[in-house]
Amino acid sequence: MAKVYLSIGSNINKEVNINSGIQALADIYGKLEISSIYQSPAIGFNGNAFLNAVIAFYSQDDINTIKQQLKQIETRHGRQRQQPRFSPRPLDLDILLYDNVIADNIPRGEIVKYAFVLQPLAEIAGEQLHPQLKVSFQQLWAEFPSTEKNCQKINQFFD
Repeated sequence: MAKVYLSIGSNINKEVNINSGIQALADIYGKLEISSIYQSPAIGFNGNAFLNAVIAFYSQDDINTIKQQLKQIETRHGRQRQQPRFSPRPLDLDILLYDNVIADNIPRGEIVKYAFVLQPLAEIAGEQLHPQLKVSFQQLWAEFPSTEKNCQKINQFFD
């Protein structure tokens, strides 16, 4: 069984979509480990702030099967695939890590690029090493440029 880490984000009807997305993931994968919720500004476009978190679970499914399940969940939440990469999203789900596999865009490059991914990942997988960099996520967060630490932990709003 692989341990999978996902990022979840939304800036459209965000509380409802994050809650519903988490429930959809729990319906498929069972017990989830969920970071705190973080708010961050939209990046790459002018828009509402995003809510983000990192979710971990165990699965016997391969990476491609999980990617397909995530796309189905996003689509059910109104995700429009023809939108530009940087645009408002009702729900965005991305595989960050799949055990220690190094494969097509896994580990995801956004881990070391964006605070809204690294901070919640460091919160729930702090001692774990980045599969390529061989540095803990906690250490990566400690070394993350303070000028780029632009997300804020908010009160959790889900059950």
